[in-house]
Amino acid sequence: MPVLVFPESNIIVGSLSSTLAWGIIYGLPFYLVIRSVYNVFFHPLAKIPGPKLYALTELLYLYHLLRGDWNILIKKCHEQYGPVVRTTPNDVSFTTAEASKQIYGHKVAGAPNFEKDTRFYFQGRPAAHILSAGNEDHRRIRRTVAHAFSDKALRNQEPVVNKYVNLFIERLTQRAASNTVVDMVAWFNFATFDLIGDLAFGKPFGSLESGTYHPWVLNIFRGMKGAPWTQVSQRLRLRWLFRWLVPQKYLKASLRHRKFAELTALARIESGDTKREDFMSYILRHNDERGMSKGEIVELASILVLAGSETTATLLSGATFLLLTNRDKYEKLTKEIRSAFSSPDEITINSVNQLKYLLAVFNEAARIYPPVPIGLPRIVPDGGEVVEGYWLPGGTVVSVPHVPAYHSERNFRDSKKFVPERWLDDPIYRDDERGVLQPFSSGPRNCIGKNLAYSEMRLLMTNLLWKFDLELMPGSEDWLNQNVYILWSKKSLNVRLTEVTRDAKHE
Repeated sequence: MPVLVFPESNIIVGSLSSTLAWGIIYGLPFYLVIRSVYNVFFHPLAKIPGPKLYALTELLYLYHLLRGDWNILIKKCHEQYGPVVRTTPNDVSFTTAEASKQIYGHKVAGAPNFEKDTRFYFQGRPAAHILSAGNEDHRRIRRTVAHAFSDKALRNQEPVVNKYVNLFIERLTQRAASNTVVDMVAWFNFATFDLIGDLAFGKPFGSLESGTYHPWVLNIFRGMKGAPWTQVSQRLRLRWLFRWLVPQKYLKASLRHRKFAELTALARIESGDTKREDFMSYILRHNDERGMSKGEIVELASILVLAGSETTATLLSGATFLLLTNRDKYEKLTKEIRSAFSSPDEITINSVNQLKYLLAVFNEAARIYPPVPIGLPRIVPDGGEVVEGYWLPGGTVVSVPHVPAYHSERNFRDSKKFVPERWLDDPIYRDDERGVLQPFSSGPRNCIGKNLAYSEMRLLMTNLLWKFDLELMPGSEDWLNQNVYILWSKKSLNVRLTEVTRDAKHE
């Protein structure tokens, strides 16, 4: 049968294709112009101060996120525009204590929470995890995990903590005796990762013994550098391109970390040991039909190994640098520690809690060098909310950035000054604004392990400064000049240790 061809149809199809093409060529720029004008002048957030270019598109925010300098830019924005800044068409940043309480804090009965922006957290995992779980799942998981971080658990875990604190001091003593310069960033990481490995999986990483990073830990650090690329794929709705957007070295490192965590956690679960004083024992003892699935426990273990070690080592590193570049503060803290204890046997979780200046040092270090130097995004609930005098429609992304405090003109000038006294009952600093301090977050989603973290930091720093005099080495003076890829990309902090000489009567 012959095929009939109608030339006219080709003309019509060609005409439609041409019209569509020209429509896209001319219509898309017109749409973008109209959208840009709307975002800057007519959007519900248009009255909020901030750079106009950032109100046009979130591409500029994502660009700086990938560069690792967003924390610097957001600080400058707040210095220029004040405590409320619009950073993208749909993001607003706040730097007041009131905003922090409203966004992250506990709500009165019936008031909706500001839910987490799930684009920021791990996605596509096989089971719910405590960071991105919805409210119901979060309460269920936290209820089970809370037993592992109770005061009773902390007391029972003290021998495990002391084991790694003592090994930390023992290895540093060997290096001090040989006059070896040490990288304190590495050694704080060795101690905190070994400890969290023991508590989470029943065995350490062996870094304190070997004096080197375990390959798993290196994969964790490398994988974190891919986190900003995850944000790009999520915000631009290009998740389907995720595997091609993220640099392969970061993607592979992240996959190795999760696989290693899965295998190690499953081995610990299948051991069935519920007598050992570690996280898993408490979770397994109290897990029931309302508790956690095996997959959820595996996800939790993967998160704990990072959250329970890296942030603690970061704050210890920051505090050490700030002390060594402010020798009067260093002398004040060493005097407090060395006059409080006549031997290291007296240094316990309970006794270090009496060191008020040490806690002030950590608080001030967290103000200047927060362990998580970004804002943790939340979503304004449906119906909208008024925050700091601005009405925000439902769906607006809000955060309080964890960057150096800058909540008054005085703090603009003093943000680089290390003044632990501002955290004491010193009348000179009583009226000084301390900034929004939340190194381990706050509210119903606060860090469940913060008591363990503070105990660990106090024990490590107290033992370190009781045993050694520390001197910052040339080349580490600009240590604070670091990029941020969700977490700090820390450089080596080279320090010379000299063992303190004491009279026999003080031994």
